[in-house]
Amino acid sequence: MKKLLVAATLLFAIPAASAQTARPALDYASAATIRDSCIAWAQEHGRKMAVAVMDSHGMLITYAHMDGVSYAAGDIARWKATAASRFGRSTQDLGALNPPPGMPNVATMTGGVPIYTSDGLPLGGVGTSGGRPEEDAACGTAGIEAAGLVAARPAPAPAQ
Repeated sequence: MKKLLVAATLLFAIPAASAQTARPALDYASAATIRDSCIAWAQEHGRKMAVAVMDSHGMLITYAHMDGVSYAAGDIARWKATAASRFGRSTQDLGALNPPPGMPNVATMTGGVPIYTSDGLPLGGVGTSGGRPEEDAACGTAGIEAAGLVAARPAPAPAQ
């Protein structure tokens, strides 16, 4: 009886959990689809690419590089993915803002693409390197779309 009383006391002593808004997160399966689809895009277009996929905090979820791609391409892909994931903008858009040189985690080379849900919630970013700038961006966008996600924040619905 004493154990039951202690258990009941502990149960009621624990404060009720406060409501927390759930936020979607980029899972490994989606990140892997983005990575693999981007690699497939690169193969179809005769390019050797490095691909990095990060969550919305700039933490690496998955990375791949094709045989023969330069070591620097891997570093650049991770740099682009970090910028796109942390700022929620493409690196091309970040470059248009003309940030000061050496600003931390800001890539201005085209090829970093943000990842959003269809509702416009940020999930992360993908960075690619190894092709021409427009090819890097197209590769990342193809991967995002293959995962059923969106490569740019959807425009808000007009007010009625």
